[in-house]
Amino acid sequence: MPRNQNDKVAMVGTPCQIIAAQKMDHFSDILGESPVDIKIGLFCMENFSYFYLNQLLEKHEIELKDVSEIRVEKGHMWFYLTDGQVLKIPLKEAKTCMRKNCSVCMDYTSELSDLSVGSVGSPDGWSTVIARSEKGLKLLKNAEEDEYIQTKPITDSGIQLIEKLSAKKKTENKAEIKKRESVARPVIYRRFITDSQFREEVAESQFADLKADVVDVGTCVLCGACEYICPENIVKIEDRKPRIKGECPPECNLCYVACPRTYLPNEVASSDLDQKPLGDYIKIVSAKAALVKGQDGGVATALLNYALTHEMVENVMVVDKSSSKPWKPQVKLTKNTDDIIKASGTKYAACPVFKALEINKNTGKEEL
Repeated sequence: MPRNQNDKVAMVGTPCQIIAAQKMDHFSDILGESPVDIKIGLFCMENFSYFYLNQLLEKHEIELKDVSEIRVEKGHMWFYLTDGQVLKIPLKEAKTCMRKNCSVCMDYTSELSDLSVGSVGSPDGWSTVIARSEKGLKLLKNAEEDEYIQTKPITDSGIQLIEKLSAKKKTENKAEIKKRESVARPVIYRRFITDSQFREEVAESQFADLKADVVDVGTCVLCGACEYICPENIVKIEDRKPRIKGECPPECNLCYVACPRTYLPNEVASSDLDQKPLGDYIKIVSAKAALVKGQDGGVATALLNYALTHEMVENVMVVDKSSSKPWKPQVKLTKNTDDIIKASGTKYAACPVFKALEINKNTGKEEL
């Protein structure tokens, strides 16, 4: 059922969430017009299970309510505590909390976004920003001209470091994909097909097929696209995976089309991206926010603020922390710049971000 939403939305998300947004945009003739107009993607090596992250900290006699900041860098996961202490856990140990879908992801730098942002490759207090579309380049340029951010050339060594980490992720995860395929656990989003082949292949694919091809084989990214796009409101994410509460209407395949882990047409993401550590891009710089203090220079926050303040979009989709469950990600659709600033910083746990669009549309609420 096509859905038309007039308000434009800017989102910040992980590579898999950006893929879902790009698929919804590409297949607007099937899914309806997507409200997501600006996509700011994050550098992402892996994401973690909130449940297992809690368990990991319990082993170290730490509670998430006592954590003020979390960072992943220099081979460790760092937990900065409210009493000033710092817990440093080797990434090898922390990866026991990693979600299974992350080990088949081939995208480190959000290659399908308008702008990619990450700390790697730039000095402390700065972020690396990669402009990939004309829209992203315009946002970057205008934000700098209006002094929301400042930029400087990125060093060759900085670019080489990003390329090294991206190539490492692609190489290791490609090996995992081959391993899964060899034991009949297909990773179909790496089976590149044409747009016309995709439409023919998924014409009769419904939630049962999504469950078999994605959820049951451990590649669901928990982005919430399936719940958002369901015209019957029967697909729900209430815990750790999508479930259906009802029966799909005949010929409805919207959830299968929108999912970032079903087939990925070449027209959405070219198969040669696997050979490009940074993907396709127009410009790459180091940047930091001029007015906002945030993680790694606060650049993503500043760019979202600029887009909202200058009416490039009417809403911004951000991920804040739950007020009742410490560090549990909570998605919010907002028109308020204070909300954007409050939500700054990486949460490191999966969050069904697209549920914010569905809940806001159906109930008028702006928060999940």
